[in-house]
Amino acid sequence: MSERATTQLRKLLAQPGCIVAPGVADAFAARLVKLEGFKAVYMTGFGTSLTRLGMPDVGLLTATEMIDNASRIADASELPLIADADTGYGNPINTRRTIRDYEKAGVAGVHIEDQSWPKRCGHLAGKRVIPTAEMVAKIKAACDARRDKDFMIITRTDAIAIEGLEAALERGERYREAGADMLFIEAPVGREQVEIVSKRFKGVPLLYNMAASGKTPDLPADELGRLGFNLAIYPNWVILAAIPAMQNLLRELHKTGSIAHMRDKVATFKQFTEIAGLPEIQVLEEKYGVPEDQRAGL
Repeated sequence: MSERATTQLRKLLAQPGCIVAPGVADAFAARLVKLEGFKAVYMTGFGTSLTRLGMPDVGLLTATEMIDNASRIADASELPLIADADTGYGNPINTRRTIRDYEKAGVAGVHIEDQSWPKRCGHLAGKRVIPTAEMVAKIKAACDARRDKDFMIITRTDAIAIEGLEAALERGERYREAGADMLFIEAPVGREQVEIVSKRFKGVPLLYNMAASGKTPDLPADELGRLGFNLAIYPNWVILAAIPAMQNLLRELHKTGSIAHMRDKVATFKQFTEIAGLPEIQVLEEKYGVPEDQRAGL
């Protein structure tokens, strides 16, 4: 029997250094992360909102939509998945169900945040936070709800932009006392604030959000490890890398009415099918005796 994803994640995070978890918004990107040899993957909330709704991360997705997406990513990647669970989607009772449903979806851990609803991406303006005591109750409910003791409860505070750094650090201490397995102090501005977080929570598991906004400095994983961060997520970088390539092809097609001159600039159809897992399907078709004239092939 293979080891549970939750246990795999715990073991990864117990190793020295910082684990890198690229952010994805769909099962296709999750397969790419697996094929490139990463050990963990992250489901981005903003990316999920963009790919599923074509809209920004401003609290428009439901828990059901997020959990469904997480389930597909976990299944496609077969990697330990850390998923965005927003605010837990309600009070402590709602949070209990959220944790149970993410756990059933095959997720290895989630982060829940102390924003009020409708929430915002952590690097957008307009955020509000709930009282510390309310978040502490949610954390306790989340910890009580999990059936697998290795399922990770990561708690995020968005208080820096609203109440200041010291208030965010105090919230982090309260959240750790409430049972959080890892702390996520969102959007520290500049290296100085990052180092303050690192020193304040020395020895405490920490998550670093390598967001694209530019507020948080781009630090390499080995340096983050030295600073005491155990996990670094890269929420939307795969999407950001894809956008220029997609726009370029679409503009050329619109301009010329042809894709002939673009073929050497994109993946081949064979590569496309290999990423999709067609070779594995072909092996299964042979194993189960699917007639040759009905087998998928190029």
